[in-house]
Amino acid sequence: MKHIFIIEHLEPKLWPWCIIEYKSISGIVGKSNLWFTNIDKRDIKKLSKYGKVFSESIKDMNLENACVLDPDSEVLLSPQNSKKFQHFIFGGILGDNPPKKRTSPELTRFIKNAETRNIGKEQFSTDNAVYVVHEIHNGKKFSDIKFKDTIEIGINKIESVILPYRYPMINKKPRISKELITYLKKHPGFD
Repeated sequence: MKHIFIIEHLEPKLWPWCIIEYKSISGIVGKSNLWFTNIDKRDIKKLSKYGKVFSESIKDMNLENACVLDPDSEVLLSPQNSKKFQHFIFGGILGDNPPKKRTSPELTRFIKNAETRNIGKEQFSTDNAVYVVHEIHNGKKFSDIKFKDTIEIGINKIESVILPYRYPMINKKPRISKELITYLKKHPGFD
């Protein structure tokens, strides 16, 4: 069974940082395993090189064997319970600090035939949420993944940007796209 990772775009527009994250996700799971849904028709071409793109919302697709990744879920995703799912659905949302818990009201409640799972209660960037789910689905236990909460990116000698999210550690470093770091240094306000 082929596994599809689905990003339901929930931001009001396709921001440059969204494209950077979505490109990162494509690098994690591969273009043929990635869908972007709820994309404005004018933006479809911008994402088509990273995955399959739909203007239709996942809320209208009625997929079977689907799992919504929601921090409010009562059940932790594990290698064992992930095997029954063909579709892993993520909200493409820039998280707030403190978290506003947007996944449940903006996504989960609309997808009636899906089950939910969490990867902890902390907030991840979308690409890192996909990375963690991909690792778990490939056999790694959540408890075996190391994390760093909140990282600071130096912009210049005086300024920095604090990213209040959970980052998986790879080779003792938080996983973050180099392209995103470059973008943040040029656009520290996430515009």
